[in-house]
Amino acid sequence: MAGSTYGTIFKIMTWGESHGTGIGVVVDGCPAGLEFGEADIQAWLDRRKPGQSKFTTARQEGDRVEILSGVFEGKTTGTPIALEVRNTDQRSHDYGNIMDVYRPGHADFTFDRKYGFRDYRGGGRSSGRETIGRVAAGAIAAKVLESLGIRIQAYTRSIGPVSISPERFDPEEMWKNRLYMPDAEAARAAEAYLEELMARRDSSGGVVECRVTGIPAGVGEPVFEKLDANLAKAILSIGAVKGFEIGDGFAAAGSTGSVNNDAFGLERGAVCKRTNHSGGTLGGISDGSDLVFRAAFKPTPSIASAQQTVNRSGEEVEIEIHGRHDPIIVPRAVVVVEAMTALTVCDLLLVSMTSRLDRMQKFFEDMR
Repeated sequence: MAGSTYGTIFKIMTWGESHGTGIGVVVDGCPAGLEFGEADIQAWLDRRKPGQSKFTTARQEGDRVEILSGVFEGKTTGTPIALEVRNTDQRSHDYGNIMDVYRPGHADFTFDRKYGFRDYRGGGRSSGRETIGRVAAGAIAAKVLESLGIRIQAYTRSIGPVSISPERFDPEEMWKNRLYMPDAEAARAAEAYLEELMARRDSSGGVVECRVTGIPAGVGEPVFEKLDANLAKAILSIGAVKGFEIGDGFAAAGSTGSVNNDAFGLERGAVCKRTNHSGGTLGGISDGSDLVFRAAFKPTPSIASAQQTVNRSGEEVEIEIHGRHDPIIVPRAVVVVEAMTALTVCDLLLVSMTSRLDRMQKFFEDMR
């Protein structure tokens, strides 16, 4: 299966299936000398693991990570880093009734058409469990970025019709509720909305917003390797993401140049922007302001309500999906968005280091 690798210099390859023996990732291109251990990765994995609240799947997985290579005496060695998480709570029998049926909203039909075969146990590679490898690798990339003063923070912006309020925005609040919403009032309203949907055996979508601070101007390559274009690819590669926008996004289409353009000014002798309608990029290159973008997640397609579909024999049938599923994907996806952002920014930062001869010359002078 092609398409399981991502990155140019800081490169990852994920592997494993939802109901296989385990899930993992190989990270290549990580600089040597980074202080790193399993605890750094575990903190990220714990944010996406199942069973954290009634709004996530009841599947009980510890998601304990094991570093197999690339780290010695608490530091990265510059060689490939192999990470593995074992699956311990698979219930493949939950999927016996759909082995020959195409679930609405899932990749069953497209996988079958492409490969002539599919792993019906939880979706195989198209399962949300595949994101374990992304998150584990993203934890490493984020640690590299943190050493350079670059920080990434994502949070739930909206769930269904409930959105956070700018007036009530509190970054610390997102750690106090089960939905990762930085607005206590919005979190309570969203929980009530989700409980109502769960009673109807339905699910909800939502929006994750992400902010990257400390990124210098000059990261990203013009034309095909733009920072915002690569971010869009990274975020849209996450299962269930159906929309991406950066800065004002689609609202810019209804704006005017005099409003949408970010005026430049000087602050302590340095060039800065007075506003940030662009979301932190100009011409596909970071402009020194915060990167701000949003990802729209569709409702969880696995719902217990009866749905109309077709089986592999070409018959129209009705299906009710059993098993353990999230009524909403967004809360567990927040850390996945952070991980893919870290991987993208880290990779393009390394690529950007070769864009100017004077910087390369300084590097060689430092080595002599």
